[in-house]
Amino acid sequence: MIVRIMGEGQWVLADSHFAELNRLDDELLAEMEGGDEDGFHRTLGALLEAVRRLGEPVPDDSLEPSELILPASEASLEEVREMLSDDGLIPG
Repeated sequence: MIVRIMGEGQWVLADSHFAELNRLDDELLAEMEGGDEDGFHRTLGALLEAVRRLGEPVPDDSLEPSELILPASEASLEEVREMLSDDGLIPG
């Protein structure tokens, strides 16, 4: 799956990594619902770092359709709230 981090680029991630990403996404959703802004920023940073660590970067000169789009690390709680589906940022 190709994941885009807004303002940074794209990474290819194997499906086997989505359990970890979904765990972080669930934490992020709980922090957002609780209004925990510090926790939200900490967990968003951990989610984006996991994508960078587990994925292979797509070359900058390659434009591939992204199957999942994540917010930039400096995104506000309100900006991310607008991006959410019922499942959080990551479906499933």
